[in-house]
Amino acid sequence: MADKYTAENILTDTQKRISNAFDVFDHENNKTVDVREIGTIIRSLGCFPSEAELHDIIAELEEEEPTGFVCYEKFLPAMTKILLERKFRPIKEDLLLQAFEVLDQQKKGHLEPGELSRYLTQEGEPFTQEEMDEMLSAAVDPDKNVIFYKDFVSMMTYDDTR
Repeated sequence: MADKYTAENILTDTQKRISNAFDVFDHENNKTVDVREIGTIIRSLGCFPSEAELHDIIAELEEEEPTGFVCYEKFLPAMTKILLERKFRPIKEDLLLQAFEVLDQQKKGHLEPGELSRYLTQEGEPFTQEEMDEMLSAAVDPDKNVIFYKDFVSMMTYDDTR
């Protein structure tokens, strides 16, 4: 019986977290949110899908005739499943640090903003200019005008204690 009680508590707590996150963006209090807010809601819940995965999730959540809004009744079961299956977990800090170290071929302990920008806008799933600007504003050391990636990795990794 204790296992069932624990499972029920986990489900209830998970659904409360989802509801609270959804409500922050339900500006009209009508149990709908703008489809453009779905990625932010999902990331606030500790899940970090790629843009392609996010588009797939949104496609599942939207009505047959897209309205630009997602209703809570569709979002709750989909997001509950994602959280309980622990999908789209954040990358571990040590793996992210290794990625930066690969880019730092001279082993300087930092990257130049232009250098990181080239990697992130021309390789893999490219960042938009807006995303790049936002990242650099947080990553670049204002005194040295470089990215001390060990500090940046610590700042941007998610504490997954839930």
